[in-house]
Amino acid sequence: MAAYLLTRLRQCVITLILVSVVVFAGIRALPGDPALALAGEERSPEALAAIRAEYGLDDNIVIQYGRFVGHALTGDLGTSSRTGLPVSDAIAEALPVTLELAALSLLFAVVLGIGAGVVAAVRRGRPEEWLANAVALLGLSVPTFWLGIVLVLGFAIAVPVFAASGYVPFGTDPLDNLRRMVLPAVVLGSGLAAVVMRQTRAAMLDSLSADYIRTARAKGLSRREVIGGHALRNSLVTVVTVLGLQLGHLISGAVVTEQIFVLPGFGKLTIDAVFTRDYATLQGVVLCTSAAYILINLLVDVAYSAIDPRIRLGGAAR
Repeated sequence: MAAYLLTRLRQCVITLILVSVVVFAGIRALPGDPALALAGEERSPEALAAIRAEYGLDDNIVIQYGRFVGHALTGDLGTSSRTGLPVSDAIAEALPVTLELAALSLLFAVVLGIGAGVVAAVRRGRPEEWLANAVALLGLSVPTFWLGIVLVLGFAIAVPVFAASGYVPFGTDPLDNLRRMVLPAVVLGSGLAAVVMRQTRAAMLDSLSADYIRTARAKGLSRREVIGGHALRNSLVTVVTVLGLQLGHLISGAVVTEQIFVLPGFGKLTIDAVFTRDYATLQGVVLCTSAAYILINLLVDVAYSAIDPRIRLGGAAR
């Protein structure tokens, strides 16, 4: 297990280095001069030169990258040119919002998707399967922004059960926090739930037709033990793979969802940074998001090894 983890950690470090290069070069390739955006109405050559000198925009691109990496390793992601505050502080303030939204969306998707997928596979050819497939197709087809507007109209205005916008920290008021986070979590998690449901159903159908399932039934195991202890567990490798691949979509979808429900998370931070050409903030947000995605995939690989020991032993052997 230790050798397997070391191998995966080494791959993650290399990937993160490559991501930092792509992020740094990609942001510098954006059209426009950031010095002009920072200067505002003051466009004199002297002012532009002073701004470029202050933010190191006149330095060689390699020097700028080295300075960026050196500061990032110490937790210093620079200073926002829009607010004048440290980027790390802005990220620390926005990160809990996006993490809570992603966690609630993932919980909703896993519970609904796996549950519906198992029911659809076990009750194949019956109304339960048709209903599950119809809901999954709806979740895949409906745009996020449209679903968000409909839920706000239905459950925040017509029947004011939930709040339509804003954010209250969980530690301040847990009940009000959930009132404001349930609708965004449902909107963001609906598409993922549909994908998980369809993949769970397909994997369960393959498992239920396998020889080891017939052997388990022949041994007299109960229906619950056969489905939960054998078929579902062997189907989870596929489901975990889908979750790992779809979490990138979950992170990117949070940008749109946070805009709809006016949540002060990574979405608002990213949009503001793009519009104002705030290089430091945009670099910090994209780098943190990429690092989170790499970490998630590492955790997915660890989950593989826990579900199927053959993967762990094969990875360690390599």
